[in-house]
Amino acid sequence: MEYTILGIILMILMLLYFKVADKFNIIDKPNQRSSHTEITLRGGGIIFWFSALIYFVQHIQSNYFFFTGITLVSLVSFWDDIQSLSNKIRIAAHFLAITLIFLDFGVFNSMPIYEIIAAYILSIGIINAYNFMDGINGITGLYTLVVMGSLWYVNKNIQLFTDGSFIKYAMIASLVFLFFNYRKRAKCFAGDIGSIAIAFWIIYLVLKLILATNSVIWLLFLAVYGVDAVCTIIHRLYLKQNIFEAHRLHLYQVLSNEYKIQHRLVSLLYAIAQIVVSAVVICLYHKVEDLWLFVIIITPLLLIYTLKFYLLNKSKLKLN
Repeated sequence: MEYTILGIILMILMLLYFKVADKFNIIDKPNQRSSHTEITLRGGGIIFWFSALIYFVQHIQSNYFFFTGITLVSLVSFWDDIQSLSNKIRIAAHFLAITLIFLDFGVFNSMPIYEIIAAYILSIGIINAYNFMDGINGITGLYTLVVMGSLWYVNKNIQLFTDGSFIKYAMIASLVFLFFNYRKRAKCFAGDIGSIAIAFWIIYLVLKLILATNSVIWLLFLAVYGVDAVCTIIHRLYLKQNIFEAHRLHLYQVLSNEYKIQHRLVSLLYAIAQIVVSAVVICLYHKVEDLWLFVIIITPLLLIYTLKFYLLNKSKLKLN
């Protein structure tokens, strides 16, 4: 009953937000680099912050670091959705929010400085990678459901590391968002506020699980996004492009834009790929050393990613 009520409340809040977004013209206008072709409401991902707020109201004493952090990144991201901000402001907000997580988990007292630096780089990188990957209908909502579902399974069956309802609140928000976004013509897009807020939520949970199990393999719950994002950044650096500017070089963009595969199908394929990866990670946990598990997972994903170059070359040949 609790989650049904939550879903209804979030649905109502989303509909109210649509009225606000429409009144203040908070929209996403397609350009030559976009994967969509129609003007659509932006910022629908605010639903994740609303869900975090509802959870926080019920668990104020134990959740203020997380809620302060997600509120900070959500405010800055929403501002960026309305009026573009400099990269310095956004990165500074991400750095401060991650610092709040580290304070909550006592990282500064339990980890050496080089590990803390690595954790900062990785966490801020995940936030931005999650944002980069938010480009077609359904991809953020479906992928988030898979990641959160994987974390919920581990929490329930392998290692209890957090309140189970904390994960379910994110999953319910994803379902509500997908109701409006996983369509041929989406009612709304997540915007920076959605992709970055949910990325922050995921980082919080993954780091907490890593500390509870003393194992980094749970980062592989983000392997599909990670390989695409990192390899695309490397590709763009090779092409001497500004990695902070919009582009169409992610594998999902090539499939959607160059080969006109339906957005929802591409999003579903990404979600299915991550389900397979997460299942392998869970099955091989404590059976295979962490390093070898990374090799087992990352190698085939890298091979799949190289398909992009074949598709791009084939597309150029058709144009010529």
